Amino acid sequence: MTTTAADHQPVSGASSRAGKAPEPTDENIWLEEIYGEEPLAWVREQNARTEDLLEDADYAALESRILEVLDSTDKIAMVGKHGDWYYNFWRDGQNPKGLWRRTSWESYRSGQPEWDVLLDVDALAAAEGEEWVFHGANFLRPAPGEPHRLALLALSPDGGDANRYREFDVEARTFVDPASGGFDLPTAKGNASWLDRDTLLVSTTAEGMPSTTSSYARTAVRLARGGSLPAAERLFEIPEDHMMALVAHDSTPGFERTFAMDWISFFNKSTSVLRDGSWVVIDAPTDVNLSVHREWLLFRPQGDWDVDGTTYAAGSLLAARFEDYLAGSRELAVLFTPDAHTSLQSWSWTRNFLLLNLLRDVSSEIRVLDPERPGSESGNESAWASALLDACPPLHDVNAFAVDDEDEAGMDDDGTDDDGSGGNVPVPEGEAPGAGNDFWLVATGFTTPSTLTRGTLRRGSTGEVVSEHEVIRTSPSYFDDSAYEVQQHFAVSDDGTRVPYFQVASKDLVLDGHNPTQLSGYGGFEVSRTPAYSGAIGRAWLERRTDAGAPAAGVPAAGAEAGADGPTHTRGGVYVVANIRGGGEYGPSWHRAALQEKRHRAFEDFAAVARDLISRGVTSKERLGCVGGSNGGLLVGNMLTRYPELFGAVSCGVPLLDMRRYTKLSAGYSWIAEYGDPDVPGDWEFIRTFSPYHLLRDGVDYPETFIWTATSDDRVGPVQARKMAARMQAMGIPNVWFHEALEGGHAGASDNRQAAALQSRSQHFLWRSLAGRSDN
Repeated sequence: MTTTAADHQPVSGASSRAGKAPEPTDENIWLEEIYGEEPLAWVREQNARTEDLLEDADYAALESRILEVLDSTDKIAMVGKHGDWYYNFWRDGQNPKGLWRRTSWESYRSGQPEWDVLLDVDALAAAEGEEWVFHGANFLRPAPGEPHRLALLALSPDGGDANRYREFDVEARTFVDPASGGFDLPTAKGNASWLDRDTLLVSTTAEGMPSTTSSYARTAVRLARGGSLPAAERLFEIPEDHMMALVAHDSTPGFERTFAMDWISFFNKSTSVLRDGSWVVIDAPTDVNLSVHREWLLFRPQGDWDVDGTTYAAGSLLAARFEDYLAGSRELAVLFTPDAHTSLQSWSWTRNFLLLNLLRDVSSEIRVLDPERPGSESGNESAWASALLDACPPLHDVNAFAVDDEDEAGMDDDGTDDDGSGGNVPVPEGEAPGAGNDFWLVATGFTTPSTLTRGTLRRGSTGEVVSEHEVIRTSPSYFDDSAYEVQQHFAVSDDGTRVPYFQVASKDLVLDGHNPTQLSGYGGFEVSRTPAYSGAIGRAWLERRTDAGAPAAGVPAAGAEAGADGPTHTRGGVYVVANIRGGGEYGPSWHRAALQEKRHRAFEDFAAVARDLISRGVTSKERLGCVGGSNGGLLVGNMLTRYPELFGAVSCGVPLLDMRRYTKLSAGYSWIAEYGDPDVPGDWEFIRTFSPYHLLRDGVDYPETFIWTATSDDRVGPVQARKMAARMQAMGIPNVWFHEALEGGHAGASDNRQAAALQSRSQHFLWRSLAGRSDN
């Protein structure tokens, strides 16, 4: 429990379910049978139609170039440390489903690591006749002095959220046979945590275990080796209309604790700790995110929190000693307080220090806190000594997180190093240091390939925090990033709010309104859109050039000479990322500003960015397209239906679109806290204003539209995308295209080839629609 993402914020008050809003007529309800014969026949027909349009010679070349990026053997092999080994999961052209492997630190640091392959997922899939998708490994903490040997591997049969958990012996390089007592949990949504070598804590919907209305586990059990789920001891249970039950064990030596979480809704949960066989609720509001590290309990309130007459701001970070807080003390240390420009995104503990990952106007800032030295609580200062980590260039995303906070090699009993510094002493090159205060630093930017750095923290001669680090890996460039520049601009939304956005474009960009521009956004669930390098975007959009001599079929070419007919030269694409409300770029208040009945603010923000791009001469309606997936699909679905005059094309992926029935489809019920409950008449009154499926009207000139999804998506599901495309086509709306991948889950792709095809279809659709059209 060392790295914690800043949690999200609650919705105050619960909607009454008295009465039920009427359901509009839905002629496409038959498409909701996900694996029905007739719906799948419709899907295959739509896929063939779309592939006939898009999969031309240019598409094939584009897909090949994107796949080359995804399969590159020069990309950074990110690792996680367990014991003495560094583990990595790797996909490339030779291993499309991937290899789970490990190496030593000396080998990894050399730049040419010798990998010890533990599991070949392609070979496993072939042997078992199942299209397995690797979703991670959870190690059992070994006895002191023993190696990490046993792990639970999460394997999905189709890339969806439902996993099969299987016990794996890394030394024997094989699954532990269930006939010999090996753990093997059937495929289902849920979670599994080691309690000890012979016991798991399991929350699952498998084998008839009860599920919530949101489709997640309702109970948690203690499963003994060789036992069955139905017969296992029930530990914890939640009401059916709550979102999810979860039980996990913290095995940190000296701080062993078992926790249970009643996830009431997406932004509200109650946490309990097991004491003397009974659950003791940690007394904090359900909208306060809790995390534990050794003796410390951290709090991040999502709304303002009043404690004994003191109000702590939403988005702040507070600390208390765990046992003191359970005993009734409410002495809280303020570690971070947000301001109008700065928010806390996540935090991570090393053995002795706390790393805070911040955003200041959507550029990274990292601070290191030392709980052993007092700071100042005046203004926005921390109660613990705080130092700025000098590692964050402007307009970049940089994240710091612990390597292995429990590696105490070379440390005394009090957790300090043998030299008393509280950090790792220098070691000869090639030797493996104790990693307790080591951290990874991953830096990226729109035109800056990712860099992996490893550092260590220690206390200097006067007690100040000192950081020493070295670059371990740098990803190669996949396009000529030197030809492009990144700018940050601010648009003004309808209510006067300044909305930041990033613009990536050629350094010789001509502001004449003729540039094909792709606008991307999300705006939900307190998710932040930060700068990130993408070789696929570079190749598929930035480097692609308009070609006046070869317009899209049936579309006049952009003019080759200056004047009313078009630009004077070919040009590449402009890529834009909007940081709209509903996201987390400015913390909980930025998210809260677009919840439920305020959802329109996210759409107004995005439309404001579109207008700003047009008014600045970057692009025009005819050459501006937007793209979004999942909640971002809802966003661009609203651009399609509420702001069709601003866009020439819309690419809408794995989307929410039918907001009247979303709570009845896949995991939709779990998002009521974000959008509202459409069964409640009062909620439906505002939800209907942002339900794209119900906003379509005859006689409107809609942008060209590509809607894409995946059959195996068990989070949003493919149903809403199907119905939207079917309704638009039935209305006679031209240029509406649909594609549904049969695998891939909510990501839409479960291997690199599928991912390359997915990205290529979206990018090629937008380019054909925007770069080949006339401005007249």
